Amino acid sequence: MSLWVVLGGVLLVAALLLYRWVSRRLRRKSLLATPLGAEQRAVVERLVPLVKRLPPPLRQTLEGKMNLLFDQVTFRGINGLEVTEEMRLSIAAQACLLVVNSPAWYDTLRNVLVYPSAFLTGRGSHDGHLVHEGNHATLGESWARGPVVLSWDDALHGGLDAADGHNVVIHEFAHQLDGLTGHVNGIPILRKGQHYAGWEQAMLDAYQDHIDRLGRGEHTLIDPYGATNHQEFFAEAIVTFFEKPQALRSVEPALYAQLERLLAIDPAQWH
Repeated sequence: MSLWVVLGGVLLVAALLLYRWVSRRLRRKSLLATPLGAEQRAVVERLVPLVKRLPPPLRQTLEGKMNLLFDQVTFRGINGLEVTEEMRLSIAAQACLLVVNSPAWYDTLRNVLVYPSAFLTGRGSHDGHLVHEGNHATLGESWARGPVVLSWDDALHGGLDAADGHNVVIHEFAHQLDGLTGHVNGIPILRKGQHYAGWEQAMLDAYQDHIDRLGRGEHTLIDPYGATNHQEFFAEAIVTFFEKPQALRSVEPALYAQLERLLAIDPAQWH
């Protein structure tokens, strides 16, 4: 085989790879610029009223990122559940809130599995720092490189109530963000200019304060499940960041500042 034939083959492969890369970039750009239809927007506002607090430019960005998620992810019903358009819109809107103004993306996620309600697993369940083996009811799960598994009953309720401090979709997709480093440990990929020393100090201080309050039998702003470990605290802190932003900024200002920087949004300022 001549050198020219080899070079020609290499150039052809390179051209094909470049074509695919450019095509993906153009498709992504087109999806991000595509708004939801009027009926879809009405469904999102009804099922996820938190989006109505977003500044108008962020609402447009949210819709584009939802379309990008729809193009990438397959929503699969489990135990006979038929996934409807309303389900997809509700889950996607909640999931994309975390990345609405951030360059981070759920790169490895390809499937979202949806159960009708809380489901049973054979893995251990967490209660504080203890682990109980055996079947237990689960509201959601997030696996490294996907999938995300959700109870629809709880995903629906979490979207409808934007102020109770409980949201299984935001919680599980926070784990997806956390896992972009290759490890789910409460240390995500930080934004440019954001330093790990400051992140670690704010998270560890808030985590210890959370555990101390629980130990004294006091009410905690962040859900008690956050005391399980650092990654669960990270996920629950993000839920509180969206659903009780003014309170979190008051109680844990350093933690709020780090999450604000990480996600490039300030929900405490949304009307």
